[in-house]
Amino acid sequence: MLKHLLLAASLALPLAMATAEEKKLTPQQERMAACNRQASEKKLAGDERKQFMSDCLAGKVAAADEKKLTPQQEKMRVCNKQAADKKLEGEARKKFMAECLKAA
Repeated sequence: MLKHLLLAASLALPLAMATAEEKKLTPQQERMAACNRQASEKKLAGDERKQFMSDCLAGKVAAADEKKLTPQQEKMRVCNKQAADKKLEGEARKKFMAECLKAA
């Protein structure tokens, strides 16, 4: 009896793992799901939904599911832009970035 139970378990485990791996979504499928959720939340239908889905999948609409920047990441983005605008490079850029990121 125990042998049969072990045999059944050893056969079922790989099958269960294969099924779980098949459920992983591709990046395109994840994007489609996110856009679909947004369209549903906005209660869009018909041509309006089709247009939204088209724009969303093309990246013309910011996905609500995308991670928002933390305050530190936002500060880094601003400092990077300022450094680029000033055309800073090398040590001058490093020094500017350090000072910029320390500032409140």
